[in-house]
Amino acid sequence: MLRKHAIINMTSEMHGRYENDVLPALQKQKREPQDWRDIQSAMQDDPVYRFYSTTRYNAQEMCYLSVQPTIERNLDQMNSIAKALADKPVVGGSLQLDAELSIPPYVSQLDVHLAPGYTHREHGPDDIAQGAVVAQGGRVFTGQHPFRKSYGTVAQSVSHFVKQQFPALRPVRVLDLGTCSGKNLLPFKERFPDIDLYGIDVGAPVLRYGHACAENEGVAAHFSQQNAEQLNFDDGFFDIITSSFFLHEIPVASTKRVIAECMRLLRPGGVMVHMELPNETAVSDYENFFWNWDTKNNNEPFYTRFRSQDVVGLCQEAGFPADSTFARLIPDIAGNGVEVANACIAGDRETPPHGRGGWFVFGGQKPL
Repeated sequence: MLRKHAIINMTSEMHGRYENDVLPALQKQKREPQDWRDIQSAMQDDPVYRFYSTTRYNAQEMCYLSVQPTIERNLDQMNSIAKALADKPVVGGSLQLDAELSIPPYVSQLDVHLAPGYTHREHGPDDIAQGAVVAQGGRVFTGQHPFRKSYGTVAQSVSHFVKQQFPALRPVRVLDLGTCSGKNLLPFKERFPDIDLYGIDVGAPVLRYGHACAENEGVAAHFSQQNAEQLNFDDGFFDIITSSFFLHEIPVASTKRVIAECMRLLRPGGVMVHMELPNETAVSDYENFFWNWDTKNNNEPFYTRFRSQDVVGLCQEAGFPADSTFARLIPDIAGNGVEVANACIAGDRETPPHGRGGWFVFGGQKPL
């Protein structure tokens, strides 16, 4: 409830504080804000903003701290079950780990999202602890959120968009980059029952946990420990490549290499769709101030730099033709329902803003 109060209720109060008090004071001084940085400078010492930041920061930490005692009490049993399913999968999935993989410093040197140990830290052999902490802490993170009504809702929404927008596509394989526990990979099977699921991440604990969860749910999925900047799959192996809240966590130079890898790995006619934060040009100066809070306060140092990029330009730089690229909002399928979602995708109805009933996506289709 505290997390929901900070991100929903207090956010509204802070916006009201800006519109009703801070902005008029600036205008009276003839200091009209020119961009989000001016708003940040004006708000950073405001008591309402500081209280919001303190509450939100602590609520973020509590999401993960709240699940740790239960996980620690059951960790030996959870590790044992996950290892048994890795050694002998029951539904045909697979888990491939690489003990020699170098964890990139943008993962290893900080606790992204304020999650202790993030996705990679190992506390013992065959460890799934970080997978459970990130996944279950994530459920606490979204549990009271009024616009995230389904676990895996991003993948449900993206897969529905792909099916509607690219009706000729008959996908055989999908790859989820930075998959963590596969939350936004498994739902592709619901939309495309014959598709083969692949997910990669640099963190072994999240992959062990994700594979065990998939096997437990009766869904065959292939998890492997790899860096998305250089993958070991053959050229043209995938029909769909996707990611969710991934690219803003890595340097822009790495993002460019990832998108180039997507181009290599897609078959002709294949589709790349990344769900991401809206870039700066897509929203107002105040919204940019709001979104960029995470850069300094949530251990996401590449957040602002990524959002300043022309994401369509990044796709074209990687070789996607201009007439195949896109950056747009898509509807959240769980919150809007199929009929409204289809109308939004078709352009017959306005799509809600990102994070409030809609999702910002960008990508492209590889030429035939």
